Amino acid sequence: MGIINRRSFLISSVMGALAGSSMRGGLVNPGSCNAQTLCGTIRKSLYYGMIKGDMSIAEKFNIAKRAGFEGVEVPTVEEPEKVSEMKEAVQNVGVRIHSIMNQAHWKYPFSSDDPEVIETGMKGMETSLRNAKEYGADAVLLVPAVVNAETSYKDAYTRSQSNIKKLLPLAKELNIVIAIENVWNKFLLSPLEFARYIDEIDSPYLQAYFDCGNIALYGYPHDWIRTLGKRIVKVHIKGFNVNDKQFTNLGDGTIDWPEIRRAFSDINYNGYMSAELKGGHETYLRDVSRRMDSIIAGEVIQ
Repeated sequence: MGIINRRSFLISSVMGALAGSSMRGGLVNPGSCNAQTLCGTIRKSLYYGMIKGDMSIAEKFNIAKRAGFEGVEVPTVEEPEKVSEMKEAVQNVGVRIHSIMNQAHWKYPFSSDDPEVIETGMKGMETSLRNAKEYGADAVLLVPAVVNAETSYKDAYTRSQSNIKKLLPLAKELNIVIAIENVWNKFLLSPLEFARYIDEIDSPYLQAYFDCGNIALYGYPHDWIRTLGKRIVKVHIKGFNVNDKQFTNLGDGTIDWPEIRRAFSDINYNGYMSAELKGGHETYLRDVSRRMDSIIAGEVIQ
């Protein structure tokens, strides 16, 4: 088979095998999509760091649940006792940890030429993958590389692909997808290149974590969504104003959320949509949840 056909076959096989672990991103929703119907089941989530206040993990999860969120994305946890607290909170509160945001990739990028940096970065991702397995999550967010004055684009590309491949056996063993995110790292600057980067590695355990707000400065989110298609397994949302180049609350910037929702319908996205905004207390989080309801319904945010 060619890379694309073989990759599609592998993804279908793995998605079927992982259905029992609630791996939802990119799965096809039964039924037909048309111009009048928005397709796909989108579940509301938020990043754990948005929940402000001096309280236990369980109390924070309860706030998320009361605000209307079904899931939470959490950072990598090194301490075993905190891992246990996270697991207990999930069981008692009933809000799912669906994704881990790896914490090592900025300081220890996979594009480095320093073996010690790579070793530390790999250990960070291994911890993140094992966190995901412990919590019942199905993906780990990874910023794949950083291009800077010391690291050329070509080196960032080849080094990061090589290092990601070394993690795939563990990802397969644990049934966890490595989901690479588009960020302001001067890397993977077009949807065609992002898709090619994933396809070249050719594994169902490497997919895309698409951030609608991060792309607005130099691209159109709906274009990226339709190009990446079924490669998208997780979604981040935040507002952005292209006129003053500032992140905003949902609906306060220049992003066309109804068009984004239509693009997700076109690819039949089923999965979590996680807010990644400034933090606040319960009243603020309830408002974020309300704004997300409008996005999911394909409406203009009021």
